[in-house]
Amino acid sequence: MIGKTLTAFFAMLGTCALAQASELIPRFGSTATLDKPTGRPRGSIILMPGGDGRLGIQSDGSITALRGNQLVRTRQAYAARGFATLTLDASASPAQAVEYMRTIARPVVVVATSRGATRAPAALSGRPDGMVLTSAMLDTFQAYAGSPGALPRTLVLHHRQDGCRSTPPSLVEPFAAWAGGRARVVWLTGGVDRGDSCQAGGHHGFAGLDGQVVAQVVGFANSLRASR
Repeated sequence: MIGKTLTAFFAMLGTCALAQASELIPRFGSTATLDKPTGRPRGSIILMPGGDGRLGIQSDGSITALRGNQLVRTRQAYAARGFATLTLDASASPAQAVEYMRTIARPVVVVATSRGATRAPAALSGRPDGMVLTSAMLDTFQAYAGSPGALPRTLVLHHRQDGCRSTPPSLVEPFAAWAGGRARVVWLTGGVDRGDSCQAGGHHGFAGLDGQVVAQVVGFANSLRASR
């Protein structure tokens, strides 16, 4: 009940704070949906959902697939906190998305969850200011990135009881060692754990912890903003 209440609360905040409805952005070789806050954005956040990443974005910018994904269901909460927020379909170019969002507001932070993290290394050539990896397939990210040299300041958010076989908590410390000081780890606990252990209704999807996830991402983005 608490998790549902938090999710509804942040969704309400996002709806109230938006200057306009979600906007279709037909760029990057595909489509994305952009949510803008009222006033000047504090920065930009690019969301890369998990699963197959296909969002079914419509001409009005609405999303029809993966709506339960943790990043998709909370996307307007970031706009409510003052950040221009681009939710990216899997077929779009992450590097081009970074370059585009840089024209709107910096810092630009890429947030990727679960299997979305396997697509996140493609954003590195766009030189984002920061990256957040939540419930991520960290070993695959590491393999695709090859070297930590291009890694910006990075936040790793993981649930201590994540039961998904592809994102076990045991991957976190080896990733942090590989990152060589570029990554900071934050562990979350509690929440709700229902259904498939690799889906959004359980610890893997931070069910019941949406407010904490949003707060961690926003705090990280604000720290980058303050250091510029």
